[in-house]
Amino acid sequence: MAKITHVIKRNGAVVPFTPERITNAIYRAAVAVGGRDRKTAEELSRQVVALLEESTPEGVYPNIEQIQDLVEKVLIENGHAKVAKAYILYRDERARQREKRLEPGQRPSSNIPWAKLWSILDWACSHEVHTVKLLNEHIRQGRLNEIVTAAEAAYHEDVENAANLILGRHGEVRLVFIAGPSSSGKTTTTIKLGEHLAKSGLRLVTLNVDNYFHDLEMHPKDEFGDYDFETPQALDLPLINQHLTALLDGQEVQLPYYDFKTGKRSEKTTPMKLESNEIILIDSLHGLYPEMTSSVPEEMKFKLYIEPLLQLKDNEGRYVRWTDIRLMRRMLRDAVHRAYDPTQTLLHWHYVRTSELRNIIPYVNTVDTIINSAMPYELPLYKAKLGNEFARWAEEYKDDPLHQDAYERAERVHQLFEEIDAVEDDSIVPENSVIREFIGGGIYRY
Repeated sequence: MAKITHVIKRNGAVVPFTPERITNAIYRAAVAVGGRDRKTAEELSRQVVALLEESTPEGVYPNIEQIQDLVEKVLIENGHAKVAKAYILYRDERARQREKRLEPGQRPSSNIPWAKLWSILDWACSHEVHTVKLLNEHIRQGRLNEIVTAAEAAYHEDVENAANLILGRHGEVRLVFIAGPSSSGKTTTTIKLGEHLAKSGLRLVTLNVDNYFHDLEMHPKDEFGDYDFETPQALDLPLINQHLTALLDGQEVQLPYYDFKTGKRSEKTTPMKLESNEIILIDSLHGLYPEMTSSVPEEMKFKLYIEPLLQLKDNEGRYVRWTDIRLMRRMLRDAVHRAYDPTQTLLHWHYVRTSELRNIIPYVNTVDTIINSAMPYELPLYKAKLGNEFARWAEEYKDDPLHQDAYERAERVHQLFEEIDAVEDDSIVPENSVIREFIGGGIYRY
């Protein structure tokens, strides 16, 4: 009987064999169908390892597919059909994801126009803030205020350019979308865009699509039976289209009001009619989702996408992930404005991210302009405010198979914070900065 010490990954790499990974995979599949018996998962894992050792010749390393086949076999033979089904479905989904990644143009990041990314990287290099090491030098030499000024100016230039593009299509554009993932800075950008347009006599009238949520009992649910508020199908898309068509035709509509406490639309409505100098604004996660406005001609739409597109490398040469920046922002915003525990934000983030990848990122290539809301100076501030929390979360969830996503994110940010110098004084942030949307203390009301 061969003692398994190493396995072959799909890319051909040989790595140490870790039986705990089998246990965790079985346990996750069990949890997906309502199970919580860790001991049973461990026993089934031991059976898989025993079969693997029996079937593997001495001196030969098994591959991942062989191990997964044995997991399915053991689950079925032990009468765990539901768990086996969940495991098979998960395996199949991962296989499809790998296939997509191999297809040209299927990577989510390919949807971000490269010209914009190149200009942001060029800016970072010219201001010497494209690496953590250089950012730290600015902090240690007392030159961070220079970066604050330059970064804020770049962001405001993006907003002004967007306003000018809309004005350039005056008389044609009647519907403006400000779309982007959670905590990208949509609210502040909307306010600033409205200020620019107002100078030219145009007025943005907001249509709050949150009021178009279906009653809670009609909400779609995720695979765990929880209500899914992150999907566009949670919204009454036909009614949104009906109201938009009527408004653009000059008709008055009765806007609904959704009561989040009861989970139902109330009988209360608000009349709305569009004036000749007014443009409808939709500030929404799902502003780019085609079915949201399928009834509106494309030439009447202006689509703006916002994301913190930071071009900053850590000491290992890896770019800081934009989703991690937004996670930090949301934690701070939820704590400041909503008295929400940041731990819950971390544990919920995989739902948020899944919806973004499904319903936002695939449509970025359809936008008219992109705004970068990232500020190189924000990470040192976040370390001062959140650094100890990420270290604690990384330790707390390290061996928790139910919260591996939370652990991986926490550990990644924790390692990043280990490299970055903290900045305690947030008075360097201008009162009208997009960063104030998350840390508080700004001039705008959110």
